[in-house]
Amino acid sequence: MDIATLIGIVLAFGLMIWAIIMGGPLSIFIDAPSIAIVIGGTAGVSLINYPLADVIGTIAIVKKTVLIKEPDTNKLIVQLLEFANKARKGGILSLQDQMDSIDDQFMVKALQMAVDGQEPAELKAMLLTEIDNIAARHGKGAQILDTMGAISPAMGMVGTLIGLVQMLQNMSDPASIGPAMAVALLTTFYGAVLANILFIPMAGKLKTRSKTEILQKTVITEGMESILSGENPRIMEQRLHAYLAPKKRESVFK
Repeated sequence: MDIATLIGIVLAFGLMIWAIIMGGPLSIFIDAPSIAIVIGGTAGVSLINYPLADVIGTIAIVKKTVLIKEPDTNKLIVQLLEFANKARKGGILSLQDQMDSIDDQFMVKALQMAVDGQEPAELKAMLLTEIDNIAARHGKGAQILDTMGAISPAMGMVGTLIGLVQMLQNMSDPASIGPAMAVALLTTFYGAVLANILFIPMAGKLKTRSKTEILQKTVITEGMESILSGENPRIMEQRLHAYLAPKKRESVFK
């Protein structure tokens, strides 16, 4: 679980609610029509802009901003080096019994291809193609959230304009102008909150997650190519450490 995302959401909404309560009751910031315009309008325009399946699929992708375990690339490199040593001693077929203990389906696929006798260059080309497709899917999810981040303030402005028109029709009653203006401005408030606290930050987090996942899969691809090529584990480690910052590199060879 990503604690940073949870802390950020709680902190942002907590401080906002605290500021509201300090100036008056929270109930004055709740208006059902305004909520319907912003949330419903954002959902509707998103469906106009993207296929239904893509919008629904974004919900599952959003879970990755919270429900995900931070990967450790060093541990991954150590695991690949263990596979390399095992393959050098017992042959590439000796890696077949490792697949049942691996949760990463990309790693399992890479091992299966290696065991099936795939040539190193062909294995790398196929895995890189899959990585490109994964990056494209992740990019689409982040793009939809970015779009929703642009739509929600616009829908907030639409709601505000609706409220202003209704307010101007009742100018004969001065007492109603203040409350009507407050309600009109709430839609802009809702749109700004959704865009700047949820949609845009979540899109940024997804982009970061995607880069990390792509890095991990690239390391797996390079490692499996090295194993199939019979590369010396020390050289293989140096090659894979190139994907890490110097401070994060931990060699298994002392």
